[in-house]
Amino acid sequence: MTVRITTLIENTAGAVNVLAEWGLSMLVQTDDVTVLSDTGASAATASNARSLGVSLEDVSAVVFSHGHFDHTGGLLGLLPLIRKPVDVMGHPAIWDRKYSHRPGRKVCGYDVGSDYDYIGIPYPKEQAEKFGAHFILGADPVWLSDTVVTSGEVPMRTEYETIDAALMVLEHGQYKPDPLADDQSIFIKTEKGLVVVLGCAHRGIINHLRRGQELTGLERVRAVIGGTHLMPASRDRTEKTIRELRRMDVQMVAASHCTGLRAACALQHEFGDAFVFNNAGSCITL
Repeated sequence: MTVRITTLIENTAGAVNVLAEWGLSMLVQTDDVTVLSDTGASAATASNARSLGVSLEDVSAVVFSHGHFDHTGGLLGLLPLIRKPVDVMGHPAIWDRKYSHRPGRKVCGYDVGSDYDYIGIPYPKEQAEKFGAHFILGADPVWLSDTVVTSGEVPMRTEYETIDAALMVLEHGQYKPDPLADDQSIFIKTEKGLVVVLGCAHRGIINHLRRGQELTGLERVRAVIGGTHLMPASRDRTEKTIRELRRMDVQMVAASHCTGLRAACALQHEFGDAFVFNNAGSCITL
Protein backbone atom coordinates (compact mmCIF):
# COMPACT_ATOMS: atom_id res chain seq x y z
CA MET A 1 0.00 0.00 0.00
CA THR A 2 1.17 3.51 -0.82
CA VAL A 3 0.83 6.27 1.78
CA ARG A 4 1.31 9.88 0.71
CA ILE A 5 1.36 12.69 3.27
CA THR A 6 1.46 16.31 2.10
CA THR A 7 2.02 18.99 4.73
CA LEU A 8 -0.22 21.91 3.80
CA ILE A 9 0.81 24.21 6.65
CA GLU A 10 3.45 24.23 9.36
CA ASN A 11 5.56 26.72 11.33
CA THR A 12 8.13 26.87 8.53
CA ALA A 13 7.83 26.88 4.75
CA GLY A 14 9.86 24.51 2.62
CA ALA A 15 8.81 25.58 -0.87
CA VAL A 16 8.48 28.73 -2.96
CA ASN A 17 5.07 30.45 -2.82
CA VAL A 18 4.11 28.46 0.29
CA LEU A 19 3.09 30.25 3.47
CA ALA A 20 4.12 29.34 7.02
CA GLU A 21 2.17 29.91 10.23
CA TRP A 22 2.02 28.53 13.75
CA GLY A 23 -0.13 25.48 13.06
CA LEU A 24 -0.33 22.15 11.29
CA SER A 25 -2.37 20.50 8.56
CA MET A 26 -1.53 17.34 6.61
CA LEU A 27 -3.33 15.65 3.73
CA VAL A 28 -3.18 11.88 4.23
CA GLN A 29 -3.75 9.76 1.12
CA THR A 30 -3.80 5.96 1.09
CA ASP A 31 -5.01 3.43 -1.47
CA ASP A 32 -8.46 3.34 0.10
CA VAL A 33 -9.13 6.71 1.77
CA THR A 34 -8.12 10.38 1.76
CA VAL A 35 -8.24 12.22 5.08
CA LEU A 36 -7.31 15.74 6.15
CA SER A 37 -5.48 15.74 9.49
CA ASP A 38 -6.10 19.17 11.02
CA THR A 39 -6.56 22.45 9.16
CA GLY A 40 -3.94 24.90 10.44
CA ALA A 41 -4.87 28.22 12.00
CA SER A 42 -6.18 30.28 9.11
CA ALA A 43 -6.96 30.61 5.41
CA ALA A 44 -3.21 30.20 4.77
CA THR A 45 -3.81 26.44 4.62
CA ALA A 46 -6.25 26.80 1.73
CA SER A 47 -3.85 29.22 0.02
CA ASN A 48 -1.07 26.64 0.24
CA ALA A 49 -3.29 23.88 -1.14
CA ARG A 50 -3.88 26.07 -4.18
CA SER A 51 -0.19 26.98 -4.51
CA LEU A 52 0.85 23.33 -4.29
CA GLY A 53 -1.80 22.25 -6.77
CA VAL A 54 -3.30 19.87 -4.21
CA SER A 55 -6.93 18.87 -4.76
CA LEU A 56 -9.06 18.29 -1.69
CA GLU A 57 -12.12 17.01 -3.54
CA ASP A 58 -11.41 13.38 -2.55
CA VAL A 59 -11.26 14.17 1.18
CA SER A 60 -13.79 11.92 2.92
CA ALA A 61 -13.17 13.16 6.47
CA VAL A 62 -11.41 15.88 8.41
CA VAL A 63 -9.88 14.69 11.69
CA PHE A 64 -9.25 17.25 14.42
CA SER A 65 -6.34 16.09 16.58
CA HIS A 66 -7.56 18.44 19.34
CA GLY A 67 -9.46 21.67 19.84
CA HIS A 68 -6.70 24.29 19.60
CA PHE A 69 -6.99 27.12 17.08
CA ASP A 70 -3.75 26.26 15.29
CA HIS A 71 -5.17 22.87 14.27
CA THR A 72 -8.79 23.87 13.62
CA GLY A 73 -8.90 27.52 12.55
CA GLY A 74 -8.36 26.88 8.84
CA LEU A 75 -11.44 24.70 8.40
CA LEU A 76 -13.73 27.43 7.07
CA GLY A 77 -11.27 28.27 4.30
CA LEU A 78 -10.82 24.62 3.33
CA LEU A 79 -14.47 23.57 3.16
CA PRO A 80 -15.03 25.31 -0.22
CA LEU A 81 -12.05 23.37 -1.64
CA ILE A 82 -13.52 20.04 -0.49
CA ARG A 83 -16.62 20.99 -2.52
CA LYS A 84 -19.08 18.80 -0.65
CA PRO A 85 -20.42 18.23 2.87
CA VAL A 86 -17.75 16.45 4.90
CA ASP A 87 -17.51 14.66 8.23
CA VAL A 88 -15.34 16.46 10.80
CA MET A 89 -14.25 14.01 13.45
CA GLY A 90 -13.01 14.73 16.94
CA HIS A 91 -13.46 14.24 20.66
CA PRO A 92 -16.39 16.07 22.35
CA ALA A 93 -13.84 18.12 24.33
CA ILE A 94 -12.68 19.95 21.19
CA TRP A 95 -15.37 22.53 22.02
CA ASP A 96 -14.09 23.18 25.55
CA ARG A 97 -13.04 26.76 26.36
CA LYS A 98 -9.29 26.30 26.02
CA TYR A 99 -6.64 28.78 27.22
CA SER A 100 -2.91 29.14 27.56
CA HIS A 101 -1.65 30.49 30.90
CA ARG A 102 1.81 32.03 30.66
CA PRO A 103 2.01 34.80 33.28
CA GLY A 104 4.41 37.63 32.60
CA ARG A 105 5.14 36.43 29.07
CA LYS A 106 7.13 38.97 27.06
CA VAL A 107 8.77 39.08 23.63
CA CYS A 108 11.72 41.48 23.27
CA GLY A 109 10.60 43.14 26.48
CA TYR A 110 7.02 43.75 25.32
CA ASP A 111 3.87 42.22 26.77
CA VAL A 112 2.24 39.83 24.31
CA GLY A 113 -1.29 39.24 25.49
CA SER A 114 -2.89 38.64 28.85
CA ASP A 115 -1.96 35.96 31.35
CA TYR A 116 -4.78 33.82 29.92
CA ASP A 117 -4.97 33.70 26.13
CA TYR A 118 -7.88 31.96 24.41
CA ILE A 119 -6.53 29.20 22.14
CA GLY A 120 -9.70 27.23 21.39
CA ILE A 121 -11.61 26.82 18.14
CA PRO A 122 -12.06 30.36 16.76
CA TYR A 123 -15.58 30.04 15.29
CA PRO A 124 -18.98 28.72 16.39
CA LYS A 125 -19.89 25.17 15.47
CA GLU A 126 -22.97 26.46 13.64
CA GLN A 127 -20.83 28.57 11.31
CA ALA A 128 -18.79 25.56 10.21
CA GLU A 129 -21.95 23.51 9.76
CA LYS A 130 -23.36 26.23 7.51
CA PHE A 131 -20.37 25.72 5.19
CA GLY A 132 -20.80 21.93 5.03
CA ALA A 133 -19.09 20.51 8.13
CA HIS A 134 -20.85 17.56 9.77
CA PHE A 135 -19.33 17.04 13.21
CA ILE A 136 -19.01 13.47 14.47
CA LEU A 137 -17.78 13.55 18.05
CA GLY A 138 -16.76 10.65 20.26
CA ALA A 139 -14.04 9.34 22.53
CA ASP A 140 -13.65 5.96 20.83
CA PRO A 141 -11.43 5.04 17.87
CA VAL A 142 -13.06 5.23 14.44
CA TRP A 143 -11.97 3.06 11.50
CA LEU A 144 -12.04 5.30 8.43
CA SER A 145 -11.14 2.36 6.19
CA ASP A 146 -9.80 -1.17 6.61
CA THR A 147 -6.31 0.30 7.21
CA VAL A 148 -6.83 3.76 8.74
CA VAL A 149 -8.09 4.37 12.28
CA THR A 150 -8.24 7.32 14.67
CA SER A 151 -6.77 6.82 18.11
CA GLY A 152 -9.73 8.02 20.12
CA GLU A 153 -8.74 8.95 23.68
CA VAL A 154 -5.08 8.11 24.31
CA PRO A 155 -4.31 6.49 27.70
CA MET A 156 -1.43 8.08 29.59
CA ARG A 157 0.85 5.18 30.48
CA THR A 158 4.41 6.51 30.67
CA GLU A 159 5.51 8.19 33.88
CA TYR A 160 7.53 10.92 32.15
CA GLU A 161 4.99 12.18 29.58
CA THR A 162 2.79 14.84 31.14
CA ILE A 163 0.40 17.53 29.91
CA ASP A 164 1.89 21.00 29.45
CA ALA A 165 0.97 22.82 32.69
CA ALA A 166 0.33 26.06 30.77
CA LEU A 167 -2.70 24.59 28.99
CA MET A 168 -5.96 25.35 30.76
CA VAL A 169 -9.70 24.99 30.30
CA LEU A 170 -12.33 27.42 31.58
CA GLU A 171 -15.14 25.63 33.41
CA HIS A 172 -17.89 27.38 35.38
CA GLY A 173 -15.83 30.56 35.55
CA GLN A 174 -12.67 28.84 36.82
CA TYR A 175 -9.44 27.99 35.00
CA LYS A 176 -8.37 24.38 35.45
CA PRO A 177 -5.58 22.27 33.95
CA ASP A 178 -6.69 20.88 30.59
CA PRO A 179 -6.37 17.07 30.55
CA LEU A 180 -6.41 17.23 26.73
CA ALA A 181 -8.72 14.24 26.54
CA ASP A 182 -9.39 15.35 22.96
CA ASP A 183 -5.74 14.79 21.92
CA GLN A 184 -5.76 12.10 19.23
CA SER A 185 -3.86 10.90 16.17
CA ILE A 186 -4.29 8.78 13.04
CA PHE A 187 -2.83 5.28 12.55
CA ILE A 188 -2.26 3.59 9.20
CA LYS A 189 -1.62 -0.13 8.77
CA THR A 190 0.92 -0.93 6.04
CA GLU A 191 2.84 -4.02 5.00
CA LYS A 192 6.04 -2.48 6.39
CA GLY A 193 4.58 -1.42 9.72
CA LEU A 194 2.58 1.26 11.47
CA VAL A 195 2.48 4.84 10.19
CA VAL A 196 1.51 7.38 12.87
CA VAL A 197 0.19 10.86 11.97
CA LEU A 198 0.34 13.17 14.99
CA GLY A 199 -1.28 16.53 15.62
CA CYS A 200 0.56 17.69 18.75
CA ALA A 201 0.81 14.50 20.84
CA HIS A 202 -0.02 16.51 23.96
CA ARG A 203 -0.49 13.22 25.80
CA GLY A 204 2.97 12.04 24.80
CA ILE A 205 4.38 10.67 21.57
CA ILE A 206 5.19 7.31 23.17
CA ASN A 207 1.67 7.02 24.59
CA HIS A 208 0.34 7.64 21.07
CA LEU A 209 2.61 5.01 19.55
CA ARG A 210 1.60 2.42 22.12
CA ARG A 211 -2.05 3.22 21.43
CA GLY A 212 -1.43 2.67 17.72
CA GLN A 213 0.27 -0.66 18.33
CA GLU A 214 -2.65 -1.73 20.50
CA LEU A 215 -5.35 -0.77 17.99
CA THR A 216 -3.68 -2.10 14.84
CA GLY A 217 -1.86 -5.13 16.22
CA LEU A 218 1.35 -3.92 14.57
CA GLU A 219 4.51 -3.71 16.67
CA ARG A 220 6.87 -2.33 14.03
CA VAL A 221 6.61 1.46 13.57
CA ARG A 222 7.40 2.46 9.99
CA ALA A 223 7.09 6.23 10.48
CA VAL A 224 6.03 8.94 12.95
CA ILE A 225 4.97 12.16 11.25
CA GLY A 226 3.77 15.44 12.79
CA GLY A 227 3.92 17.38 16.03
CA THR A 228 5.49 15.84 19.13
CA HIS A 229 5.09 18.67 21.68
CA LEU A 230 8.67 18.25 22.85
CA MET A 231 9.23 22.01 22.69
CA PRO A 232 8.49 22.54 26.42
CA ALA A 233 9.86 19.13 27.44
CA SER A 234 12.79 18.78 29.82
CA ARG A 235 16.06 17.33 28.55
CA ASP A 236 15.34 14.22 30.60
CA ARG A 237 11.94 13.69 28.97
CA THR A 238 13.40 14.24 25.50
CA GLU A 239 16.18 11.73 26.14
CA LYS A 240 13.73 9.14 27.49
CA THR A 241 11.47 9.68 24.48
CA ILE A 242 14.36 9.18 22.05
CA ARG A 243 15.50 6.04 23.86
CA GLU A 244 11.99 4.59 23.62
CA LEU A 245 11.70 5.49 19.93
CA ARG A 246 14.97 3.63 19.40
CA ARG A 247 13.77 0.66 21.43
CA MET A 248 10.63 0.56 19.26
CA ASP A 249 12.92 0.55 16.19
CA VAL A 250 11.07 3.48 14.58
CA GLN A 251 12.22 3.71 10.97
CA MET A 252 11.44 7.39 10.28
CA VAL A 253 10.73 10.48 12.37
CA ALA A 254 9.30 13.43 10.43
CA ALA A 255 8.91 16.15 13.06
CA SER A 256 6.80 19.27 12.76
CA HIS A 257 5.26 22.24 14.53
CA CYS A 258 5.46 21.88 18.35
CA THR A 259 8.56 19.66 18.34
CA GLY A 260 10.81 22.69 18.81
CA LEU A 261 14.27 23.21 17.35
CA ARG A 262 16.15 21.84 20.35
CA ALA A 263 14.25 18.54 20.30
CA ALA A 264 14.33 18.42 16.49
CA CYS A 265 18.13 18.74 16.58
CA ALA A 266 18.34 15.95 19.16
CA LEU A 267 16.13 13.73 16.99
CA GLN A 268 18.17 14.49 13.88
CA HIS A 269 21.40 13.73 15.72
CA GLU A 270 20.01 10.37 16.86
CA PHE A 271 18.20 9.29 13.69
CA GLY A 272 20.41 10.84 11.01
CA ASP A 273 19.01 10.25 7.52
CA ALA A 274 15.90 8.68 9.08
CA PHE A 275 14.92 12.13 10.38
CA VAL A 276 12.91 14.57 8.26
CA PHE A 277 12.21 18.21 9.10
CA ASN A 278 8.60 18.13 7.93
CA ASN A 279 7.52 21.64 6.96
CA ALA A 280 4.88 23.29 4.75
CA GLY A 281 5.15 21.99 1.22
CA SER A 282 6.81 18.70 2.19
CA CYS A 283 5.49 15.49 0.65
CA ILE A 284 6.37 12.09 2.15
CA THR A 285 5.59 8.93 0.18
CA LEU A 286 5.87 5.57 1.90
